[in-house]
Amino acid sequence: MKTLGNIIWIIFGGLHIALEYFIAGLILMITIIGIPFGLQSLKLGMLAIWPFGTKVKWKPSQPGCLSIFMNVLWFFVGGIWIWLTHIFYGLIFCITIIGIPFGKMHFRLSKLALSPFGKELS
Repeated sequence: MKTLGNIIWIIFGGLHIALEYFIAGLILMITIIGIPFGLQSLKLGMLAIWPFGTKVKWKPSQPGCLSIFMNVLWFFVGGIWIWLTHIFYGLIFCITIIGIPFGKMHFRLSKLALSPFGKELS
């Protein structure tokens, strides 16, 4: 069921979101300062391409102060715009009964889009 959900996800906008993340990640990695943000964007892109069945959890060894600082910086640099994109797609998908699982997935991705540092995918 997860595979079917992921295939339908890719067809109905998941590929668009993932490409947005991948392109932003590559652009961010042009500068040395942008490399951590580019890596987080690529991580979000991997989650956006295959979200059903993937779990997000806190990294056990991540220092709290650095991840909080990076999340605040991420929020102001581009996290708010990514969050708004996911909220928009989530509301559009939740209009129909068939789209509700995809809308819920966009809402899940929107929470991660606000603060990706200190989390890992499994």
